[in-house]
Amino acid sequence: MSFVERHGLWSDEQQEAAGRLRRIVEERKLEVLRLSFPDQHGILRGKTLIASEALASLESGCSITTTMLAKDTSHRTVFPVFTSGGGFGMKEMEGAADVLMVADPTTFRVLPWAQNTGWVMCDLHFADGRPVPFATRNLYRSVLDKLGKRGYDFVAGLEVEFHLFKLEDAQLAPEHAGQPGTPPAVSLLSPGYQYLTEQRYDQMEPVLEIIRRDVLAVGLPLRSVEVEFGPSQTEFTFAPTRGLAPADNMVLFRSAVKQIARRHGYHATFMCRPKLPNVFASGWHLHQSLVSRTTGENAFMGKEAGEPLSPLARGYLAGLLEHARASTVFTTPTINGYKRYRSYSLAPDRAIWGRDNRGVMIRVLGGPNDPATRLENRIGEPAANPYLYMASQILSGLDGVDRKLDPGPSADTPYETKAALLPKSLREAVFALHDDPFFRDTLGKEFVDYYVHIKNAEIERFQAEVSDWEHREYFEMF
Repeated sequence: MSFVERHGLWSDEQQEAAGRLRRIVEERKLEVLRLSFPDQHGILRGKTLIASEALASLESGCSITTTMLAKDTSHRTVFPVFTSGGGFGMKEMEGAADVLMVADPTTFRVLPWAQNTGWVMCDLHFADGRPVPFATRNLYRSVLDKLGKRGYDFVAGLEVEFHLFKLEDAQLAPEHAGQPGTPPAVSLLSPGYQYLTEQRYDQMEPVLEIIRRDVLAVGLPLRSVEVEFGPSQTEFTFAPTRGLAPADNMVLFRSAVKQIARRHGYHATFMCRPKLPNVFASGWHLHQSLVSRTTGENAFMGKEAGEPLSPLARGYLAGLLEHARASTVFTTPTINGYKRYRSYSLAPDRAIWGRDNRGVMIRVLGGPNDPATRLENRIGEPAANPYLYMASQILSGLDGVDRKLDPGPSADTPYETKAALLPKSLREAVFALHDDPFFRDTLGKEFVDYYVHIKNAEIERFQAEVSDWEHREYFEMF
């Protein structure tokens, strides 16, 4: 009996998908299969196996070290993995022990940009079949299961901004190596400041076409490709999907764009605000709603005249506002992302909502009897781990529903309305998470402590650096 069978890890749908996967590998003569899992930062890690070995490991799992879960954004291991419990408080993760990557066959793709290569998303399990609690795809699935028991599916559409540059110097000399290394030197593809003009789109179209074709070929539900306001800034939007799919799509999209761009001499970055002259910050707007499993109806849709949202949606909206400060660790997990929260900037700076207003945190779209009714959360940065972003949304929203919270009136002057300000820094966001016990109760104390430990490691490295600003401000003055 295989590992998958012994622990009942695959549904009937996954069993059928595994059969299709095997047929496609053989029919298309694929040579390698990339087994990937999303780490705590939403970055894909894993192993590439020869096709025959990959097929043999589908139901038995593929081992990978637990230190993958111990790293901050510089890839430094920030837990004492060789002490008792490995810094995680778990014997199973002590001593850089292995866990198993188990493929989810429903995610299988043939990569159009890599010759004879397949790709599949994996989940992490201990040797006894238990999900690894620090693996964020496992965590998000558990939140979706709780939502499903209430009779709802989570639906999300993605609007993702990012920058696309011409790669001038990859900075690959030995002296450029480091942890992290020297970032590449780049040049612009467009000067920007011509939002949605066809002239600017056509200027960037040669590389956008390459990315668009491969993104569609890999099966992602792309809807539009747009040029954003900033220099070399673009936005891709995706059709709404359910459950795990929108988070999986985001992880695959980011990885695909960076791989495709690099193969053609470009550099794509989902960093919120690169340190380049005149470059604008990028955001990730998450459109979300709940759909009834019994009727298929949008549960956010208002049915009373003049009411854009159902009572359930109003409670959900209030929950998003109630836990907005604490959830920013998950929606905006980098030090850099907080440079986007500025007044009068088309980015939110406080926890408010409004009817079709781009200055608020939550933009309400749709209306009475409109099946497209949804909440657009404009708080996120494109570097966010989508599994944590979406899990935090569902949990916050359901708390508002359960407590029958009221979101209050629409904010028509978003940067003047009195409301709780969003954190101005990652450290402030970590404190906000600590002061709100909600996520410790819903995500678990162990996971919150684990995630905060990683974020604090990044903050401490940042604070130890002497910045250009400090040198200019004080070196001559004092």
